[in-house]
Amino acid sequence: MEHVLSSDTLTELRRPRPYPAVSVLTPTHRREPDKAQDPVRLRNVLAEAKKRLEADPAVTRERRTDVVEQLEQALAEVDLSHSEDGLAIFAAPGEHQVWSLTRTVPERVVLSDTFLTRNLVAARAAESPYWVLTVSADRVALWSGAGERVVPADLAGFPLTRSLEPQDVEREERVGDVPSTFTDEETRRFLRDADTALAAVLRSTPRPLYVAGEKAALALLGEVGTAAEDAFHVPHGGLGHAGAEAVWQAVRPVVAAEDVRTIDAVTTELESARGRRAYAAGVDELWQNATAGRVRLLAVEENHRVTVRDGGGHLVPADGDDLDARHDIVDEIVEQCLDTGAQVRFVPDGTLADAQGMAAVLRY
Repeated sequence: MEHVLSSDTLTELRRPRPYPAVSVLTPTHRREPDKAQDPVRLRNVLAEAKKRLEADPAVTRERRTDVVEQLEQALAEVDLSHSEDGLAIFAAPGEHQVWSLTRTVPERVVLSDTFLTRNLVAARAAESPYWVLTVSADRVALWSGAGERVVPADLAGFPLTRSLEPQDVEREERVGDVPSTFTDEETRRFLRDADTALAAVLRSTPRPLYVAGEKAALALLGEVGTAAEDAFHVPHGGLGHAGAEAVWQAVRPVVAAEDVRTIDAVTTELESARGRRAYAAGVDELWQNATAGRVRLLAVEENHRVTVRDGGGHLVPADGDDLDARHDIVDEIVEQCLDTGAQVRFVPDGTLADAQGMAAVLRY
């Protein structure tokens, strides 16, 4: 399953496809007993997708066969033993992708000429993704962080590795990764290359950056380049060849502190906006402002969900079994705001109780 949703990947997912581009969404579960229903539910929703393909007169036999094969290949790649809160399967002639999401999704099958990406966008925003760069004298690795996990990010040539000179190896065996390891020109050149690769990643997919390593390594990285100048420093040795769990445990306190600071800043900005009448709340008001591109900052509680329908120019509450219901309107608003350059911040449940779970600072 895919893990890193970069800006470039999202752009690629959104490009038009030959019809039919099939999007299959289904909620999944992390724990029993609900987890037991996931395999049956997944098979049923894929059966519905195949049924829709069979019944669509616009789909030729050749393309139907191709897309059904892609769906079957996607099913074979799904690992429900490590499922999260939602699953998205995309299939089109000649291609398929599987995405595991940390945000629940409504069960849907959509045939179109583009993939349905708004749930991925909302899940990505809700995770507050970040980068972690682990730095040592012989290995610089990039990790994609989201929530309480980090996974290797094999982007822009990462991880970068090199062989240490014999004297460096001997020194490390005696006293460890001491500051003198970071004084020779080869190490400077190695970290300069890492800085160049990091800059390419940050241009493509800007995120908060945490840089972890010996203090001497962090200092030298700052000397030889500028890509990490705004990063959060995590002085922690021994991470050059560490696994994901060790990296996460090292950066966890710093990430948690930054999350608290961000939440405080968001609530303060919302209060300020309310005082100067640049504030919006309520799903209909937010939808209107989002589509007009007026939202500068959107704050959403992590598990906020609301079902609505079009009530003649306005959104009104709807029952879940309403055929015209829009179950993922919150995710639609999130995607619309991101598309118009707004910041989106997810906050703990209860933070926005007086705003019914969602509020915004307006541009004008």
